[in-house]
Amino acid sequence: MGVNRLILCSSNAKAKVVTRRILAYLDDGSLRKAINTLFYSPFQFSFSLYARLFQLCSANLAIVEARKLESHLISFCDPPPTFLLNRAIETFAKCGCLRDARQLFDEMPHKDGGSWNAIITAHAQGGSPDKALHLFLDMTRSGVRPTEVTFASILRSCADDFALFLSCQIHALLVKYGVDENVILATCLVDIYGKCHIMSEARRMFDEINNPNVVSWNVIVRRYLEMGDETEADFLCWSYTFSNALVACSRTCALKEGIQIHGGVVKIGYEEDEVVSSSLIDMYAKCCDLDSASKIFDLPISKDLISWTSMVSAYAICGRTKEARELFNKMPEQNIVSWNALLTGYTRFYQWEDALNFIFLLLEKKCELDYVTLVLILNVCSGLSNVELGKQVHGYAYRHGLCSNMFVGNALLDMYGKCGFLRMSDICFYQMSDLRNRESWNSLMTSYACHYLSEEVMTIFMEMQQETTPSKHTLAILLAACADIFAVKHGKAIHGFIIRNGYVMDVVVLGAMVDMYSKCRILDYALKVFKEASPGDVILWNTIMLGCCHHGMWTEVLKLFELMKKEGVEPDHVTFLAVLKACISGGYVEQGREHFDLMSSEYCVMAQLEHYECMIELYCRHGVMDGLEEFVKTLPFDPTIPMLMRVLDVCREYGNSRLGKWAAGRLNL
Repeated sequence: MGVNRLILCSSNAKAKVVTRRILAYLDDGSLRKAINTLFYSPFQFSFSLYARLFQLCSANLAIVEARKLESHLISFCDPPPTFLLNRAIETFAKCGCLRDARQLFDEMPHKDGGSWNAIITAHAQGGSPDKALHLFLDMTRSGVRPTEVTFASILRSCADDFALFLSCQIHALLVKYGVDENVILATCLVDIYGKCHIMSEARRMFDEINNPNVVSWNVIVRRYLEMGDETEADFLCWSYTFSNALVACSRTCALKEGIQIHGGVVKIGYEEDEVVSSSLIDMYAKCCDLDSASKIFDLPISKDLISWTSMVSAYAICGRTKEARELFNKMPEQNIVSWNALLTGYTRFYQWEDALNFIFLLLEKKCELDYVTLVLILNVCSGLSNVELGKQVHGYAYRHGLCSNMFVGNALLDMYGKCGFLRMSDICFYQMSDLRNRESWNSLMTSYACHYLSEEVMTIFMEMQQETTPSKHTLAILLAACADIFAVKHGKAIHGFIIRNGYVMDVVVLGAMVDMYSKCRILDYALKVFKEASPGDVILWNTIMLGCCHHGMWTEVLKLFELMKKEGVEPDHVTFLAVLKACISGGYVEQGREHFDLMSSEYCVMAQLEHYECMIELYCRHGVMDGLEEFVKTLPFDPTIPMLMRVLDVCREYGNSRLGKWAAGRLNL
């Protein structure tokens, strides 16, 4: 129903009545009636409705309805948008009608990369690898740059046709465009080389995959078995089993299970296998047990580039970038993956200056940068708001054909947005065309939201529905935008959309929703959402407590603090700031002093300047002069000028000449 409302909002007034009827048919599961209703309506509908109907035709293999839908689109949309024609090609192909797909492709007035991808994939998956290969050659001759989707389809056709020579040329293109590390494309190459009985190349390609997936392992093992090399296949099976079990432990931080697997590795003598040892290092690093990772690395076995890089990455991702840098400098050889590993550590822990110096060193070495490097450098540009360096990276990406990489495109979009260059952010977004994904839309909306252009965020969200569905991150951005412009009606609609579509409300979404209801002055809703969720994240507790402060519910803040303690959530400095503000507004002087003392005595939270300012304000506002004098004279630092001015003002108000003279003396008055 949420998507239906968005379709209606983007339709013109004339089509709204018919659109409601079509959506009602779809809700009842009657696709045929919905398509017939649209087919006999002599006017254009919203693009999002066409997109949804193409998707349903594809899912139901409804070729007759798909043809009617395409006919109506061409008849009443002048010119029809390319992305919808691409959806039509994909639908015809899914329904097994390659002739219809090819005819539509040939008649298209404008073809983009998505059009070529759609028709090439159609033939590759439709059992016509020869035609797919010819189309790929036509695509490159026409000047359209292939994407990873294109390469995946064409490599599948090469494998079916045993086209080794063309595969080698495509391999060179993958390296040229910096996408040779894509696990899907690399696995396709392993498959092709194996099928053509060139196992040395297949194994070399497999060993270069950083994180081989299940398909990668299955392909290389199958090819060895076909060649009659059962020994190597058996060795790879054991290596795969251990390494994947260790990867699972890494992802879930299951240290205990990882140690048990390590015991099994030692028992059957696989500890010296390079893949397994690297997986062990990674597992211990992800579980924050760097000592064990270091012990494995220090074992008297031959260390290859992967082992060195794994250890550098281990230190880097745990924030020990100094040790990572020392180890990096000791490496007998380095490749771009090694540089990326350390640069990832700098960016993850916001060490922007160190990252920038490291980037300059990398450029001096004249290493060949890949798309991961560019993404990391663009993250540094975002962190430093260094748009000039970002533009240079953009130029490098353009010259080396890396702008067609989705991750680079999203990083450029994010960099320009965070640096305040929204026009360039828009240009990058629309140039991405078929490369755009959900993260691209989220990044664009975040850029506008950060510059308080919340109404534009809503407009972008409406456009987003034509291409993809929102994620939880999208909904959090929208809720924040609603909070900025006090659009409670829209905020409630998004809340309903989340519930109806079964989204799991994580900490980010809950925080945005609580913040939205608080800022829109509907605190009852905010409290209800918060208490039903019973979150264990301190940020959410702080959000609701500050919301209560701003709406004069001071007693509720103190109750929430007690509930927070019962729930076992550790308060931080923001929590105590909310409590002290509630005490100031509610006149709870003694409770304010008690909570201030609790910070250090019970929770080991170091009081910051704003906490001391709150205590002075608490005493001043309620005229507790004895407590004020004792507090300001025992501060662990010299009181600031605003503190002394506030004390002087309250001394005049209450006639406390002794403390007033002390404050005036400190101010040199």
